[in-house]
Amino acid sequence: KHPDGKAIFHKLAATADGLINNLRGDQPKKLGLRHVDLLEYNSAIVCAHVSAYGNDGERAGWPGYDFLMQAEAGFLGLSGEPDGPPARMGLSIVDYMTGVTSCLALLAGINQTKQTGKGRDLEISLYDVAMHQLSYPAVWYLNQGDVTERVPRSGHPFIVPSQLYRTQDGWIFIMAQTEKFWFALCDIVDQPEWKDDPRFQGYEGRHENRDELTLMLDRVLIKNSTAHWLDAFAGQVPSGPVNDLATALNNPYFRDRGGVQSVNHPDRPDLKLLNNPIRLGELIPDRPGPKLGADTKDILGELGYSSADIVELR
Repeated sequence: KHPDGKAIFHKLAATADGLINNLRGDQPKKLGLRHVDLLEYNSAIVCAHVSAYGNDGERAGWPGYDFLMQAEAGFLGLSGEPDGPPARMGLSIVDYMTGVTSCLALLAGINQTKQTGKGRDLEISLYDVAMHQLSYPAVWYLNQGDVTERVPRSGHPFIVPSQLYRTQDGWIFIMAQTEKFWFALCDIVDQPEWKDDPRFQGYEGRHENRDELTLMLDRVLIKNSTAHWLDAFAGQVPSGPVNDLATALNNPYFRDRGGVQSVNHPDRPDLKLLNNPIRLGELIPDRPGPKLGADTKDILGELGYSSADIVELR
């Protein structure tokens, strides 16, 4: 907002491919962060505006957070047990997806500008991303009026067996999504007669008799541990353990895949972070994120500011 700061900002904008901000929706216009505001400095700049509810409309100036979006977009109504209270996801999934969406938007915008020479504004909001993540349940409702309901044990709304099941020492998640996997499940749990049981013929039969099949599987699976069944199902029936956070992070498979990296951070020499999930086939840079203002001197120097100028600005 300070004139000197605005002058620096305009010099930075003149050399930038893109600009991204995360403010209330009405702020980019007030602060001069839109493409139209920067045209005289760089007509090719791409300006991505990330907000809670968008840059226009009655909610443009509203604050907003992930959990609120999960609630309003219906996520809580789709999560949890049918007879329990609505439940949010354990992670800030709307925040994460908005970040990914914003990255894709900015890169797509810059790519288009490389072809056309013209910059633009891009608008991304937590609310819009949350609503978009309703995906196929939304399409079902919009086209057929089908309302996806909560299913016991985090089950799939239509495919059975595809949910949590009890074991001797906890839980296992089984997803027999195809007839092939259903037949394999019957054989591995030593219940081959289930394959010919008229109640469980095809997807519709198993869906109609979900409760009965759940009880039958519980009776079989509870005879052995989760580890036993995971070993028995490995590669033949899609299944997974129900881990807590510590168990998930200490999973040997995760560690063997290089899921954790150590970064030499100024505040913590051996800072442990999750590794990049994109496998590049080469070494991943392990430079820590810069501390606030760490590169200010170098960047301002590139813009022609002297050391004395920078001291005065600070």
